[in-house]
Amino acid sequence: MVNKIKYCEKCKRYTLEEKCPICGNQTISKVPPRFSPVDRTGKYRRQIKKELLKKEGLL
Repeated sequence: MVNKIKYCEKCKRYTLEEKCPICGNQTISKVPPRFSPVDRTGKYRRQIKKELLKKEGLL
């Protein structure tokens, strides 16, 4: 049996449990998108991240 990583939307934490060990909230399955050398949305993700960093004064 393979454990899949779970995510608590309330605490914003990852766990392997069905319920969050911090708040007791039900966790959801959270898997990253599959890697692809042809990343069609990468340009936009990097652009948004750069804008957020500028807004926070970190760039």
